[in-house]
Amino acid sequence: MISFDEYLKGFDYDERKEMKISLPKLLEGYKNGEIELIDIRFNEEYEAWHVGIGKHIPLNELPDRLDEIDKNKIVVTMCPHYDRASIARHYLKLKGFRAKYLVEGMLGLVDYLRGDKARDYIKEVKK
Repeated sequence: MISFDEYLKGFDYDERKEMKISLPKLLEGYKNGEIELIDIRFNEEYEAWHVGIGKHIPLNELPDRLDEIDKNKIVVTMCPHYDRASIARHYLKLKGFRAKYLVEGMLGLVDYLRGDKARDYIKEVKK
């Protein structure tokens, strides 16, 4: 664990790049079991719709549910865009996790995984 002050003092271009992950890298890493995907939206949002992959841990429950997250994997946080995912990512980073946030957000993920792409990806994940 590091303090926020320490994190900010060490923040550079490499960390700026390292904090983000793109859809193709996310999907490949998730399929290979290297990534744990966390949907950090509120319960009501998740109830209304979700993508069918990943784990749901609302941002406001994250401090009490850290033991549910695999420290051996890269943790990728996601929300519809990336505002809350970025907050969750910073929190997890300060707690010692290797964490990133999904740049394109869940809306980008949903748009990417449509039709045949969704079918083919789910088949690959279930192998």
